[in-house]
Amino acid sequence: MTTDTLAGRGLLIVLNPKSGRDRLHDDPRPLIARRVPGATVHTLADGEDLVDVVDAAMSDDPAPAAVAMHGGDGSVSTMAHMARRHGIPLLVLPAGTFNHFSRAIGIETIDDALEAYVADRRNRVAVAEVRADDDEPITVLDAVTLGLHPGFVAERRRRVDRLGTWIGGAVAAWRELRGASPIRVGRDGRRADVWSVFVSVGANSRARIATLQRITLDDDRLDVRFHHARGSRLRAVASLAFGRKTTAVLRFTRMLPPESDIERMLLPEVDITVRRGADGNLSFVHDGELEQRDGDAFRLRVTGLPAALEVFALRQPHENRPAEDETS
Repeated sequence: MTTDTLAGRGLLIVLNPKSGRDRLHDDPRPLIARRVPGATVHTLADGEDLVDVVDAAMSDDPAPAAVAMHGGDGSVSTMAHMARRHGIPLLVLPAGTFNHFSRAIGIETIDDALEAYVADRRNRVAVAEVRADDDEPITVLDAVTLGLHPGFVAERRRRVDRLGTWIGGAVAAWRELRGASPIRVGRDGRRADVWSVFVSVGANSRARIATLQRITLDDDRLDVRFHHARGSRLRAVASLAFGRKTTAVLRFTRMLPPESDIERMLLPEVDITVRRGADGNLSFVHDGELEQRDGDAFRLRVTGLPAALEVFALRQPHENRPAEDETS
């Protein structure tokens, strides 16, 4: 096969070497050089900020016509925000532990991603924006969470360097099981004690409680789920399972909370006041990225945005969902 030496011209690829530290990811550079030799490749150095890298590149002449991120969900969502800011398409080169968004758009491997780019298979997808108090809005590709999940992410982060993602996650789940406490949230004049709040982009599967991965691409509604603090810590922690098989096993063994504990709404936007829990935690997570907050309370607003991001994808927004992911 003859290599097109112009392929990739105008594409900026940023590599995050810290992503997927527990997985045996192949070095993507040989494949990139073979498939898109015209691309500009930048590897993030320690302490280097992705936003600064992209902004600097966009001031060049000519500026990149598209950006690509080789990394996990957090890095990809940051790059998505930059792509939206500069009005250019995003290419996702999956390299994280979960790769929620890349799977949603049909990109399982770097080969898949480069196939979509070379074939110029572009789609516009819905995203959300989250704003905490008066901070600048943040682009959200999959989900925003409050309560137990941020606590779990914080515990896992403390252990991932020493134990790895999966063992660190198991230890974090155990710690949450022993010390988790509800948080108090307010919406539309109502207050409630909840274990968790999940806000996913687009209507999600009714079978799951932890809707951490989106299953629609063109639905800009928010699937909002309040897990009310009526049951045990064990069921509350079990509700964090997001995998289809794990969820099915937990449901079969009756470890998941009953449907009556879950309040679900489909909304164009949601405005929530969050108060510090008994364990002192005040935080939220967006696409796997933990945000710690100061004070005793904060206001969180999430808004769905239709067709707000252009991506290279192998899945069409209108394609039928698998039977197990039906939302009704």
